[in-house]
Amino acid sequence: MKRNYFRYLLLLSSVLLVLGLFADSSKARSSKMTKDELFRAIEKYSEENNREPVDAKVDSIWKAIPGYNGRTVDITASYKKMKSKGKFDEKKIVYKVIPPKFHLDDIENQPIYRGNSQKPMIAFLINVAWGNEYIPGILEALEKHDTKATFFFDGSWVKKNPDVAKQINDAGHEIGNHAYSHPDLQQRSLEETKMELVKTSKVIEETIGIRPKWFAPPSGSFNDTTVKVAEQLEMKTILWTVDTVDWKKPAAAEMVNRVVSKVDNGSMILMHPTQPVAEGMESMIKQIKEKGYKLGTVSELMSEERID
Repeated sequence: MKRNYFRYLLLLSSVLLVLGLFADSSKARSSKMTKDELFRAIEKYSEENNREPVDAKVDSIWKAIPGYNGRTVDITASYKKMKSKGKFDEKKIVYKVIPPKFHLDDIENQPIYRGNSQKPMIAFLINVAWGNEYIPGILEALEKHDTKATFFFDGSWVKKNPDVAKQINDAGHEIGNHAYSHPDLQQRSLEETKMELVKTSKVIEETIGIRPKWFAPPSGSFNDTTVKVAEQLEMKTILWTVDTVDWKKPAAAEMVNRVVSKVDNGSMILMHPTQPVAEGMESMIKQIKEKGYKLGTVSELMSEERID
């Protein structure tokens, strides 16, 4: 009887050992399967969220258009960040940046009317040659909504209003060149154009210590000579995508609605320090942001850096 009892215990022990080994094996397979599932989830996310870079180009309508970085998911790095918890977490995705082959400086020098059509950003271009009384209200609205714009200064205006120029610069806004005496540059010679631009950059640098890299022709009047001179002075020529036409003194709400209805990825909005802009700036900022766009300076818009 004892022999049978011990034989039974031995058999039971063997069965339990086998079951234990099977359980450990199943657990190991289950753990490996979890890792495989996590890896596949990251791969699937990569397939859906990789973006090809966009080369800078010269468009037949919009002329020079900046490039835009692409991106690809670093699957191995992303997996390493998630494996400890064993679950997919979009916040832990690691990207690699893929720069375009051709950059803005690589293409033919042409005026720029807009940013890249895949970049969900918009820039305000504020040309300043008059309208000091409306500048405080505009600056207040921009500051309230943490928005930076690019102000293009007329050189003679800076000469007369250095303190206001410093105030705009001190608020963190970008400063550009808007020629010296608001000339019709389409009618000016190369030397006359050069004098206008050089004189303006000089007074801006003497006043606020910054040398502009963007140039906006007064009234949008320019020719090939204008663009060439700006390039020689290491500036690119900036025009606009959407015009507020604020100088016609439209009702602020009407102006805002019309402008906001026209904006798209990469739009640049032209305005001046006028009453409609001062009254409508806050609403314009809110509505543009509600449409999912970010607001930035011309430099930020021209940058190839992704913002999504």
